[in-house]
Amino acid sequence: MQTLDPNVYFSLREGADVLEADRQGDKVLRLADGSMLKLFRRKRLLTSALWSPYAKRFADNCQTLQARDIECPRIRQVYRIPAIERDAVHYDPLPGSTLRQLLGADTSIDLRSRLGEFIARLHQNGIYFRSAHLGNVVLTPGNTLGLIDVADLKVYRKPLRKGLRLRNFKHMLRYRQDREWLLQDNQFLEHYLSHQKVCNERELRLALGI
Repeated sequence: MQTLDPNVYFSLREGADVLEADRQGDKVLRLADGSMLKLFRRKRLLTSALWSPYAKRFADNCQTLQARDIECPRIRQVYRIPAIERDAVHYDPLPGSTLRQLLGADTSIDLRSRLGEFIARLHQNGIYFRSAHLGNVVLTPGNTLGLIDVADLKVYRKPLRKGLRLRNFKHMLRYRQDREWLLQDNQFLEHYLSHQKVCNERELRLALGI
């Protein structure tokens, strides 16, 4: 991680749009050149972020996804900013619209089918994405699906075992609007099942609560 001088940070931040913030300060900034700066605060004194900072996890996960031909943000640099007690990752965002932004679009059925195939592909590639919801899956201008906000992701050397796959579906259903959209028909279920051989239909229906 590169230590960022406070003057350089405030120069970088000049003219930025604050996309996300809380009472502790900025969390996500869109910089003047269109790139993004995501800031991470260590919330507890004793935490895994001491030896594995979230900013570095974000960057490492992007590199892993790219190596497996899964689209995601492009990392520029990872910073430690002692002056504001933050770590940060500077990246070029993945262009496109999130699936949540596309809810109700004419292509919804096709998107559910493609999302089923995409999740099967992630699982076959050993990717367990705890933040797997429609706000973190992007349809790109190239008509492919990709991931954003990937700090909360774990990668295994082999395809995910059944238990992890079924648990991952529960993460996908945590938001009501996501659940309603995913379960409008059988397209998501059928296309996931047709692209993997680890889970059967009964197990998947139980995990989805249908």
